[in-house]
Amino acid sequence: MPELKDLSVVVPLYNEEESLPELINWISRVMQKHGFTYEIILVDDGSTDRSWEVVKALGNENGAVKGVKFNRNYGKSAALDTGFKLAQAEVVITMDADLQDSPDEIPELYRMIKEEKYDLVSGWKQKRYDPLSKTIPSKFFNYVNSKISGIKLHDFNCGLKAYRYEVVKNISIYGEMHRYIPVIAKWNGFKKIGEKVVEHRARKYGVTKFGLERFIFGFLDLLSVTFVSRFKKSPMHFFGTLGTLSFLLGSIITVVIIANKLIKIYRGELARSVTEQPLFFLALVAIIIGTQLFLVGFLAELMIMVTGRRKGEYLITEKVGVVD
Repeated sequence: MPELKDLSVVVPLYNEEESLPELINWISRVMQKHGFTYEIILVDDGSTDRSWEVVKALGNENGAVKGVKFNRNYGKSAALDTGFKLAQAEVVITMDADLQDSPDEIPELYRMIKEEKYDLVSGWKQKRYDPLSKTIPSKFFNYVNSKISGIKLHDFNCGLKAYRYEVVKNISIYGEMHRYIPVIAKWNGFKKIGEKVVEHRARKYGVTKFGLERFIFGFLDLLSVTFVSRFKKSPMHFFGTLGTLSFLLGSIITVVIIANKLIKIYRGELARSVTEQPLFFLALVAIIIGTQLFLVGFLAELMIMVTGRRKGEYLITEKVGVVD
């Protein structure tokens, strides 16, 4: 393995041609001022403007700049996952390309990882330059996430984060899971997660790429990542437990109904037919559902044995400064 640099800065981008030159110059000034060895990995998530032409020009001007381009828009999680795979540094920084994250925060984030031994440090945009329609749902969203995950962070979705090398090489993110990287890291054994108040700057170029629908999808993603994190190694523990309880409940009700009829027949009393009782059919449904849940758990266990950990593959059409 090649010698690791001090810092890798991973920047996912989508239609950010105006901000890229200023961002790269700013990052480079900070790195040179503090004497860091570094690389900047720009992941173009299928931009439709001139972003990739700008990335190629920056790569020619600055040897620290590397870039990859997707054939279409896969989403921020795919871009970060690809950047993590390419990163070769002791500390990996992620930040957005829109200049709302300040590169001046990088030295302190680096120090917290190296000296305070954090696995992951997440930025907290305590003072935000966003409309209330975005900040109020975000606060509620982060509060619920913190309670469910048990991780005390104020801003799960902040793009400015720092990671130890081992963290980015042992987690895999896909879909819209970038919001829950701290949760994924925790469930992969990286439990020392910290937070730093960071500067949030008003957007200088372009418009935001995210709408309010991300909060709706976000809660669904949280349920998904929580379930996967807890039961990905043993899905039978979840499905098998529910299936067994449902099967037993249905069986007990069925036995009670049949036994009750037999007792009444033995006593010479009038007894309703078993099939005339709605509870009997509910019991049968519980037995069938229980059997299906158990089989789902069994099949999931077999799939895990065969496929192992899920890997995301994205079609990269071009590269700048990246060696396979």
